[in-house]
Amino acid sequence: MNIALIGYGKMGKAIEEVAVQRNHSIVLIIDENNLPDFTRENLSKADVAIEFTGPHSAYDNVKKAIEWDTPIVCGSTGWTERLDEIKKYCKEKNGSFIHTSNFSIGVNIFFEINKRLASLMSSHPDYKVRLEETHHTAKKDAPSGTAITLAEQVMELLPYKKKWVNHESNSADELSIVSQRIDPAAGTHSVKYVSPIDDIEIVHTAHNRVGFAAGAVLAAEFIRDKKGIFTMKDVLHL
Repeated sequence: MNIALIGYGKMGKAIEEVAVQRNHSIVLIIDENNLPDFTRENLSKADVAIEFTGPHSAYDNVKKAIEWDTPIVCGSTGWTERLDEIKKYCKEKNGSFIHTSNFSIGVNIFFEINKRLASLMSSHPDYKVRLEETHHTAKKDAPSGTAITLAEQVMELLPYKKKWVNHESNSADELSIVSQRIDPAAGTHSVKYVSPIDDIEIVHTAHNRVGFAAGAVLAAEFIRDKKGIFTMKDVLHL
């Protein structure tokens, strides 16, 4: 499979390493130093594009790939307020698109555990719930996209939580997400339910970027010959 990498930071390089190990070819690399090379002609050499940039550029990058009929896998976070626009555009263009806040196989299993736990806790409002996420200092957005996904899952199942906030809160209708930036953390997320009697906590800790990169390549392999909008649940058959 021929892959275009849109974004060539630490994640882009990790994806390249995993892709080559899986016998794929990187036929195009775009970063901030060669943006004029991001053209329809160059992208047409790729079977699929994998996009990991930032909230400032993700929307435009994904839209171009869809417009130019290249399946695209996007892991950029911090731009989800425009995600519905992209999904609508993808449907109009009969494109191929996967976006997730986290491509890690372990994290996507963690998402399913989080939903199950929140469902079980929904009838026990005496437990107070909070989220915590820790990443390296170079991470641009806070809270992380993964933490937001976890929070949205909890709020869907705990209707008394109306919104998440990125600080400690004692308000009954607010769900606290506490963010920490510490080097060299690859990423830790926890969801904790606390009561005067006991605590229940689930935690996912990433040891490196390999899990994220491997998931992104799996997603690219999955979407290569498909049309539509998919999630990691589809990729992993969860």
